[in-house]
Amino acid sequence: MKVTVNGEPVEVASPMSLITYLESKELPLEGLIIEYNGSILSRDGWEKVTFAEGDQIEILMFVGGG
Repeated sequence: MKVTVNGEPVEVASPMSLITYLESKELPLEGLIIEYNGSILSRDGWEKVTFAEGDQIEILMFVGGG
């Protein structure tokens, strides 16, 4: 199944949950903002989302510096 992640087409297994995808990419879950099909998801909603064909996901990471 194809979805778009940060503007790039990505082939994912079907079905795949958002949290499984994030964990498979070994992304640090703290500091992430997820936009799913145009809506910002609250962190407790990440486990409820299962990808569908054509979904669009934006993964943003806050980085601090000084």
